[in-house]
Amino acid sequence: MERNNESSGGDFILLGFSDRPKLEIVLFFVNMIFYFLSVAGNSTIIFLSLVDPRLHTPMYFFLSNLSLLDLCYTTSSIPQMLVNLWGPYKTITYVGCVIQLFAFLSVGGIECILLSVMAYDRFAAVCKPLQYMTIMHPQLCLQLAAFAWLSGIANSVLMSPLTMSLGRCGHRRINHFVCEMPAIIRISCVDTSRVEGLAFFLAIPIVLVPLTMILVSYGYIASAVLRMQSAAGRQKAFNTCSSHMVVVSLFYSSIIYMYMQPGNIASQDQGKFLTLFYCLVTPTLNPFIYTLRNKDVKCAMRKVLGKDRSLLDAGGH
Repeated sequence: MERNNESSGGDFILLGFSDRPKLEIVLFFVNMIFYFLSVAGNSTIIFLSLVDPRLHTPMYFFLSNLSLLDLCYTTSSIPQMLVNLWGPYKTITYVGCVIQLFAFLSVGGIECILLSVMAYDRFAAVCKPLQYMTIMHPQLCLQLAAFAWLSGIANSVLMSPLTMSLGRCGHRRINHFVCEMPAIIRISCVDTSRVEGLAFFLAIPIVLVPLTMILVSYGYIASAVLRMQSAAGRQKAFNTCSSHMVVVSLFYSSIIYMYMQPGNIASQDQGKFLTLFYCLVTPTLNPFIYTLRNKDVKCAMRKVLGKDRSLLDAGGH
């Protein structure tokens, strides 16, 4: 009974790099800048996708979903992290910890599946351009996005309570910035093999199957590109897919490293920096990766900034 009570409430202490106060000051300002850029960049992508009729396509629909996920990633953790980095108190409430854990697990799962859906969209655009709009019709896009969201949330609904219910025997000092699953498992005083085994098992449909689908999609894309006679056509196909390939590489490399291996293998400090990378740096980079080579987004941005009022007039009708 005592163990259950200890697992059911009370504040946690997020140690982070509390033993290195100078590093915490540096991280505070770096994280604050990246958080501002992440919120601004992803909000801009969502806004432009809503107001510019030319961006009402499957690609930008899924990109808006990705931007929304990135906003959820950063907002669920970074404000609390900034408070803890700046002040002497490193605590987070039990409810706050549960919310962070639920957000991390659900958003991570959703993004894995959504990236595979975006790969299929790129496959249809490159390999079946004439049938593209027939294949990626609005109803299918909504169904694929809903499937991604529901799958990620279902994974979190299952794993979050199991993780938080592990006996901790009074241990509330989490050696991390955030309440993510590996960090919470480490402070448990009971056998966690079943929870870790279930997490690894669920990672197969949530992480590995979508990754396999992405690799298969890009295999077909590569084959189609190699058959193209026109250099301009190959360049267009590369421009179509390069941004997504970069985002997939950044996201999956960090997720697989964090969650597809036993928790005692990786250095805990490495885990902390890797968490910062995939919950802050990657969401900040994504809008820039997708817009730097994208003429449609650049054009929409110029119109919103007032160089062409026709976009706003079109959005009002």
